[in-house]
Amino acid sequence: MAKIDLVTQLTQPSYIKPIKIHYTQKKVQKTWEAVISHDSVAILLWHQEKNAFITVKQLRVTVLNTHKIDGYTYELCAGIVDKEASKVQIAKEEILEECGYDVPLEGITKVTSFYTSVGISGARQTLYFAKCDESMKVSEGGGIHDEDIEVIYIPLDEAKNFMFDESYKKTPGMIMAFYWFFENQDRLV
Repeated sequence: MAKIDLVTQLTQPSYIKPIKIHYTQKKVQKTWEAVISHDSVAILLWHQEKNAFITVKQLRVTVLNTHKIDGYTYELCAGIVDKEASKVQIAKEEILEECGYDVPLEGITKVTSFYTSVGISGARQTLYFAKCDESMKVSEGGGIHDEDIEVIYIPLDEAKNFMFDESYKKTPGMIMAFYWFFENQDRLV
């Protein structure tokens, strides 16, 4: 189990930039504290042979720190847009790095995009869908460098219960993606 050792102020952040926004709304001057952060991609990955979603489980120290609970969350395979590459290319790379499947670019379809953490950053996430099977598996996944990502398969017949079981800490993007799948299942599977 992970634990928080120390929390300090950022002086030279690598991935985010804390800012104070001064703005006028209805002729009233206001301020808001925010964070500039990267946009991201997320992929709803469907394993055809296992009849299951492929998701990831990883430590999110913000959940651990804020709620003083086990900080491991269930999420879609995802990553930040922090380099010169198309979003779909970044999605392909994240599928390979996190989940171990080499899905061809043409097998990755954009679903939609939406804004996340709107009260603090307003970053935009682009959601993709991809199918895979065991012939595409080239590694165990788990992330790169010091990432510690567990690949989790959620069977279709358990997914609706999973969505509303609060004992699983999960993101709203995952729940929305599952809803999208259930609405479009007949044409997807």
